[in-house]
Amino acid sequence: MKKIISLFILVAFFFSCNKDLVAKPDNLIDKKMMENIFYDMAILDALKYQEPNSMSKNGINPKTYIFEKYKIDSLQFVKSNAYYAADYREYRVLFDNVNKRLEKEKNAVDLINKNAEKKKIALNKVKVKKIRDSIKKVQKQRELKIKKEKDSVDKVKKEKSLLTKKEKDSISKVKKGKSIKAKK
Repeated sequence: MKKIISLFILVAFFFSCNKDLVAKPDNLIDKKMMENIFYDMAILDALKYQEPNSMSKNGINPKTYIFEKYKIDSLQFVKSNAYYAADYREYRVLFDNVNKRLEKEKNAVDLINKNAEKKKIALNKVKVKKIRDSIKKVQKQRELKIKKEKDSVDKVKKEKSLLTKKEKDSISKVKKGKSIKAKK
């Protein structure tokens, strides 16, 4: 018996929820504008938590900004919000639409960031390649310098060995000359 009464109360409550609990205000904000307002509020709220000082630095009060942008006042917003919130299914659809827009914007920003990151990586690769090329160029210059120095050293050694060979030849000629004179 208790179950039947509980079920009856639940059904009665469900049907009573379908009636307008809140009267429609005279200056009701249309659903599309309410969706835009909630979207902007979500963006401003995210900005407030990402960069807390940015709004105060620029003299922006989020509520005042919204009211001025949509040319509404706080009472009109509160009454319209209460009216739409009374029908939770429609209210949920409204917020689902806002979430879809936010997700779409997030994906677009993520794509932009991903492309920017790819460009940054490509630029870094170009810079790294230029640096590597510069390093290789310097290494080649050093190798050429070392080779030139080695060639110079080899040339000096060769000249020195030629001189010593000439000196030896001269000495041996002198010795031969002395030995020839001595034989005479």
